[in-house]
Order: sequence, then C-alpha cells, then structure tokens
Amino acid sequence: MTETTTEPRRSPLHELHERLGASFTDFGGWLMPVRYTSDLAEHHAVRGSAGLFDISHMAEFRIEGAAAADFLDRALAGRLSTMKVGKAKYSLVLADDGGIVDDVIVYRITEDEFLVISNAGNRAEVAAAFAAVEAGDARIEDITDRMSLIAVQGPAARGILEATAGIEDVDPAFADMTYYSWALGSFQGRSLFVARTGYTGEDGFELMVPNETAEGLWHAVSEAGAAHGLVPAGLAARDTLRLEAGMPLYGHELSRDIAPAQAGLGRVVALDKEEFVGKDGLAARDLDGAPVLVGLAAEGRRAGRAGYAVLSGDETVGEITSGALSPTLGHPVAMALVHPSASAEGTVLTIDVRGTRIPATVTALPFYRRQK
Repeated sequence: MTETTTEPRRSPLHELHERLGASFTDFGGWLMPVRYTSDLAEHHAVRGSAGLFDISHMAEFRIEGAAAADFLDRALAGRLSTMKVGKAKYSLVLADDGGIVDDVIVYRITEDEFLVISNAGNRAEVAAAFAAVEAGDARIEDITDRMSLIAVQGPAARGILEATAGIEDVDPAFADMTYYSWALGSFQGRSLFVARTGYTGEDGFELMVPNETAEGLWHAVSEAGAAHGLVPAGLAARDTLRLEAGMPLYGHELSRDIAPAQAGLGRVVALDKEEFVGKDGLAARDLDGAPVLVGLAAEGRRAGRAGYAVLSGDETVGEITSGALSPTLGHPVAMALVHPSASAEGTVLTIDVRGTRIPATVTALPFYRRQK
C-alpha cells in the first residue's frame, strides 16, 4: 500500500518570501514564513513601529443575496443582521453540540453582501458548516484561491499606508476608519479592501487584493515603511504578539471540545436569537466544573508551553494552551484552561515545566494593552 502525502499550499507571495530569506513552517496546511531574521526583532518592530505580514493563508467567503443577513444569523453565533454597512464583527461558527468549529471576522459590505474571513486550517470545516445551513436566497462563494491578504501592524501602520505609492481613493480615509471597520480603495488601478483589524494587539490594517496585485502591494508598502522601521514579520512574532494581547488561537484556546463561555466568549453568542446552529447544544451542555480560560503570569525566564500541566498544590487543575517568555513584558506569560476553583484572579498556581514547578499567578487578560 502506497502512503500518500499532501504538500502544503503556498502563498502567492512565496517566492518573494524566499528572496527575503524567510524560514518556513507548515501552518494550517500552508507553507508560511515563520521568521525572516529574528523572532524578537520582528516582535519588537510591531510594538515599536510596524511589521508586514503575509496572511494569505486565511480563508475568505463572500455571502450575498437578499437572505444573506438572515443566513449568517442562523449560521453563526452572533447577530449579524444588525451590523451597519462599513463595520466588522468577531463571531463564531459552532457545531451542533455548541463546540467551536472556528472563530471568524464578518464584514458587512452592503445590506445584502458580507465577507467572512476564517482560519486557514478550518476552511473546509467552515465551508461544510455553511453548506449545512439552509441558504434560501443567499449565495456562498469561497474566494480564497484568488485573493491575497497582507497585514500592516504597529503604531506607524497608518502613516505607512498613507504614504504608500499606488494606494488611492481609500474611502473612508485611513485616518477616519475606526477599529473594526473597513474601506474600499484601489492599488495600481485594481480593487483594494482595507480593514482596520488585526491579530497583534496594535493598531493596524489588513489589506485584501487580487493575487496578481499582491507582490506589487508588498513592495510598495515596504518602500513606504522603510523610513519608519517597518520589517517583514513571520508567524513566530505573530504568535507572541497575539498571546500578549490575550487573543485566542484555534487549536489552542478554541476547539470543538470548548464552549464559547469557557473561552471567555459568551458575549459573542446571541442566545436570544430564535435559531442558530449550536443553540440547542449549548443549552444542553453542563458546564459546571468545566475548565475556563485564564491568563497566567510568572517570574524568571522559563515559560510554560502548550500541553504543560497546571497544578494547585499536588493536584493537576488544568493545562497550558499557549505560553512564551513575553518579549514586551520580559517575563513568562501563558493562557491556560483550568478548573473554575482555580480561576480567580490572584490565585497562585504552579506550572510543571519539564519537571520543575514554576509559580504562576492567575492574571486578567490581556497581558498587554497598547497606548491609545
């Protein structure tokens, strides 16, 4: 019997990343840059100036038609029909039993058109979840294969994009966009979608363009950002940035085994909606004693990593979902799922770091907040 393997997909910018000297990793079925020079340098650049990320591995779905808003109200946990045109909203795709299939961002383009961006590794699962919901007069189109996404994140992001040659007619202007809003514009005469969203805890923008425009946009943004200290940044920096900002990562803090309330996302679910996938499953779940997501802060240099046990005395009360030595704060931070009895802020627990008990204190998330 011959064993078959599936080669990871490559971003439309893959050859550009090779020329920049990137190291790569398989992430969500895609071969993506993990770093270009130094994890720390890329992390600090985003906190201090700006970083440029290729996020073309994310999946994009266009939902349109007179029933588009109603469809999304039934397919997602949140209430999307009340969104204003020009805004974005974080939401969840749930399984019938209330577990999390994926977390997504939804953008309302017009009264009858929405854009949904999901995680790369869950593209097929989200497509299947959408297909299982009665669409009525709504059309679902997966546009992932023809679109590229890049993100400019950091305090200098707006100034860099305002100075980028070839970007024109952005409406509303970069300066007038609020957090979780979007605008349309053009780059070298082709369509440009701009969202003031991100996954780093900093101000920033995510730009979607047709694949054939992506490399030109990357070069133009890089040229405009050179004077600001902009650097290309990979998944390693993206991971420590989002951890400091307390942002969950699917497969770590979120999964089919976790209900939204356990991950601190109960507010995302519109339980008063008459119907949505997962509503009955959530009602049937007994969450008494179910683990909940907390932040943990420690001293020293040794950090808990995903899968490490969390203890109260000699009793195991949970497990690390993500952890690292925080480049910004200078001490170890982690997110963990722990028993509710161990979840109160200020509770001192220990992390089993390869046989050594490291004290860690339950801390409110996020660990880091940017200066407004």
